[in-house]
Amino acid sequence: MSWSRLFLIALFGLLVSSAGYAQNPTNTVAIVVHPATKTDNLSFDELRRIFRGERQFWADGSRITLLVRAPVSQERTVVLSKIYRMTEDQFRQYWIAKMFRAEVAAGPKIVYSSEMARELVTVIPGAIGFLPLNAVGGGVKVIKIDNMLPSDPRYPLR
Repeated sequence: MSWSRLFLIALFGLLVSSAGYAQNPTNTVAIVVHPATKTDNLSFDELRRIFRGERQFWADGSRITLLVRAPVSQERTVVLSKIYRMTEDQFRQYWIAKMFRAEVAAGPKIVYSSEMARELVTVIPGAIGFLPLNAVGGGVKVIKIDNMLPSDPRYPLR
């Protein structure tokens, strides 16, 4: 077999694996909440209002504590793109302005790893955050978005 043929086969394999990357379950972001949260499903618009600080309380009146991964995590990139529809700079400016105008009591709590996010969601009543699907584990409750779990191919946070 010629080197050029081997190169083309390797290139094709790389392209196929890259195309499948977007559908890889490790790229899917699950929305997780404290296990005692009564909500099981949110519309995408409700989720967006929560993450943008426009909705600050759950239906039972308990305060929502928003947990957001630190910059450069893949799941943060997905959330900024799909939920916020903002760049990193726009996100920072958005929350600074919101806090300056006293529209929220506090900005999102920054977490530095999936493990930290999972642990804080389990111990802070009313907490909501996000994790890569492969990091969900026990102790957290996964919320459906528009009646879809992260395993659904139409799930919006892929």
